[in-house]
Amino acid sequence: MAGDEPSRRENELTSAERESLLKNLAESRERLLRMAQGLSREQLHHRPAPGRWTVAECVEHIAVVEERVLGSIQKTLATGPDSSKRSAMEGQDDVLVANVADRVTRIQAPDVLAPTGRWPDEQLLQEFEEARQQTHDFAASTSADLRRHFFKHPVIGELDLYQWLLLIAAHCDRHRAQSEEVMASTAFPLARQANAPA
Repeated sequence: MAGDEPSRRENELTSAERESLLKNLAESRERLLRMAQGLSREQLHHRPAPGRWTVAECVEHIAVVEERVLGSIQKTLATGPDSSKRSAMEGQDDVLVANVADRVTRIQAPDVLAPTGRWPDEQLLQEFEEARQQTHDFAASTSADLRRHFFKHPVIGELDLYQWLLLIAAHCDRHRAQSEEVMASTAFPLARQANAPA
């Protein structure tokens, strides 16, 4: 099995890389949808403390970032590969995913990616689903040389495009965990019984 990988390696994802990426995307999607399912308006907009994000704001931010990152990946691929660059996390895909998903280090989102109430509540998950479907379709079908194209993360530094796709899933998990922190706060509204399944 290892013998047939090198000839594909220069231009295309290995089957193991693609499988890992699609698994990360699918599992982070499921975790987010499970977390956000059936929340009332009061729950979506509960702010546990001044300056902290609500669940609705977390979901909005996830969708906005995902759409923007995929756009940047596609734009970067329009230029040739850059052999002068290397990823700041070369050979450390798992560490990258763990560090991004982990909420120990807090990072201030740039204004352009901050939640602003772009969409009504009922559209939040739909926007996320549309962004994730585009990411999934790209990851499932691309034959681009993702490991030889790079763009810079403002905190981590240069990442290759495969790592950026992994980061999309990890970023989703990061803000899903943030939402769960909001939901665990003592003042989080109880679910209205009318919304509970029969």
